[in-house]
Parts: sequence; C-alpha cells; structure tokens
Amino acid sequence: MIHVVGHTAIDHILRVPVLPARHTSTYIRDHQVYFGGGAANIAAGIARLGSPAGLVSAVGGDFAGSDYERWLRDLGVSTEMIVVPEARTPTAYMFTDDAGDQITFFEWGASAAFASADAPSLPFVHLATADPAFNVRVAARAAFASFDPGQDIGWYTKEQLEAILARVAILFANRHEMATLCRVLGRTQEEIIGGIPLVIVTMDAEGSEVHAGGRVHRIPIVPVPLRDPTGAGDAYRAGFLSAFARGHGPEACGRIGTVTASFAVESVGCQTNLPTWDQMETRHREHFGPLPVPERAGATGR
Repeated sequence: MIHVVGHTAIDHILRVPVLPARHTSTYIRDHQVYFGGGAANIAAGIARLGSPAGLVSAVGGDFAGSDYERWLRDLGVSTEMIVVPEARTPTAYMFTDDAGDQITFFEWGASAAFASADAPSLPFVHLATADPAFNVRVAARAAFASFDPGQDIGWYTKEQLEAILARVAILFANRHEMATLCRVLGRTQEEIIGGIPLVIVTMDAEGSEVHAGGRVHRIPIVPVPLRDPTGAGDAYRAGFLSAFARGHGPEACGRIGTVTASFAVESVGCQTNLPTWDQMETRHREHFGPLPVPERAGATGR
C-alpha cells in the first residue's frame, strides 16, 4: 500500500480574467467547490488507478459524514485521520486567470494538528504538502519514502529539508520549487539530483524530466484540451507512484504520470476526472505506444 501524508482540503476554484496587482481588484467569473488537498488528491488518484492507497491527514469536525468522506471511502482509500472537532477541514482558494497563471490562498484549519501529532511508521509513504516537522518525523520512521514539498516549501527550514532529503528515494518538484531548494540548501540542482535515486522535475507545458542513475528521461506532455491546471501535479505523482509500485522503470513511470495528469486537466477540480488504469493505458498506447513490461516485481498490485 502507498500511504500519502498531508492535507485533505476543500477546494474553492475561482476563475478571473487576470490576477490583479497589489492594491487593485478584479471580478470573479466563476466559483466552484471541489474535493482537494494535495495528499488526498494523490491518494484518490492512486486508488482510482487500482493500487491500494492510504491517507494520513487532518480534518475538522465538518468532515465526518460528509460527501468527501463518502467519496474517499467509495474509492477504497484507507484513511487515518486526525480529527479536530473544533476546527474546519483545510480550505484552499485558488484563483486562475485566462493565461493559466494561478495564485492559491490556503487555510490550514485542522492541519495545524500535524505539528504535535505522533508520526506513523509506514513501509511506503509519499510526503505531500503538510507540516514540515511532521514530515521530518514520518520520513525518519519510513522504510521507503518519496517527497513533494509543493507550495508549502516556504515553510521548511534548511535543516528540515536536509533531514528529509537524506531519507527519501524519490523527490518531486517543479522547476520553481527546485530553484527554492537550491537557494535554501546552498546546492546546485545537479548536487541535489546526485544525492537522490529518483528526481522528477516538472516543467508545465514543457513536460517533465526524470533523473535516474545518471540518465535524464525527458517526458513530453500529452496534448489535451486544457480546462483547469489545478491538480495536474498531484495526478502526475499518483500515476508515477502507482507505476513505480507496480515495478515499472523510471521512464515508464514518467510517461504514466504525464498521461494520468492529462486526464486531470480536462476537467475543473483535482479529483473529478481521474482515470482508471485501463483508461490510462489506452491513452498511453495512443501517445507513447504499449506499456512496457515492468522491470521488477511490484510492491503493490492492481
């Protein structure tokens, strides 16, 4: 089972013509509410692809009995929730303009409970956006870990990042997050990549790079009609980790990740258009050819 640690959130996705400059305003063209949170998005994507998924997260008193709780249960996600009755489930407000640029405001709510929570001991864990100190503790106890600092990267100290990177086997970062890692750690990108077995750098419309064993696999995007970029990175991680757990090699994992992400951007909302493994495989065949045979025994089954 792949456990994912981090936020479960309610996403408010708002469309605006342009992101306003300071001391100015704009109007909201559309406002929709969806299920979200980086960790929950990834866990839902993994489960939808048919791999066993667990979610370690924090929610408020409003979560029990909610449509979101039922959705995760119906997907088969095994949840280990820290429930804070007096708090709200974390909420994200994402503003996307006509150019595809985005700004997010995130209300931590119940996720503040991560700071003092006991860290579980997990065999295969992905550290998504969450409290940095909690992620450090989880990484220290994990048998196998991957890491995605995401938009919470500004909360990490140098010491926390060093502690996590010393423990993880897979690192996901977009190029902006990689630049931040280099600046905070005082290392070059090459030095960071050289210290971790698998590093994936996503680059928006330019696709992604999978660095493994001294090689770079460049993965192009799958061109589809773009409705909303929110959740593309989470879907990529879900596809990559699912493929990795099934025993696929680095390049195949990257291709499966980008195919999975192509479904997410076709609809508004991070979890509204996640593919099954068969749907992903059909689109993979159309753009990259048949799926290769896994290179090793998988850690999880379908």
